[in-house]
Amino acid sequence: MNIEKAQAAARTALEKFHYKDLCSVSVYQDRKDPKTKLTSKQEVILLEDVPCKLSFETVKSAEGTDTAAAVSQTIKLFLAPEVTVPPGSKLVVTHEGHMAEYSRSGIPAVYPTHQEVVLVAFERWA
Repeated sequence: MNIEKAQAAARTALEKFHYKDLCSVSVYQDRKDPKTKLTSKQEVILLEDVPCKLSFETVKSAEGTDTAAAVSQTIKLFLAPEVTVPPGSKLVVTHEGHMAEYSRSGIPAVYPTHQEVVLVAFERWA
């Protein structure tokens, strides 16, 4: 089996068995009102109901002290490699029946079978 066929098979398996969540991608951009000709910032949905997988990784501090150890959480979104998530986007993810808002943090890691986007909790538009 050549590498392209193996990657296609791996991608099919990922999407079929792991992508149980859905996400929407929005950006905040200038929109001109056709009647008033005034421009204002508005949230614009670019993508809706994109199959994905939300993953949470909790990392404990390696150093022990007399007080509680530091704990951090990494949130990753797994998507098809051709999905474009612009910098500064807001992502609304439905995971296990619960909806949460995130923003993209950093540059996605894109592979032949998927991409990984590190997320942070959405606070507000910049």
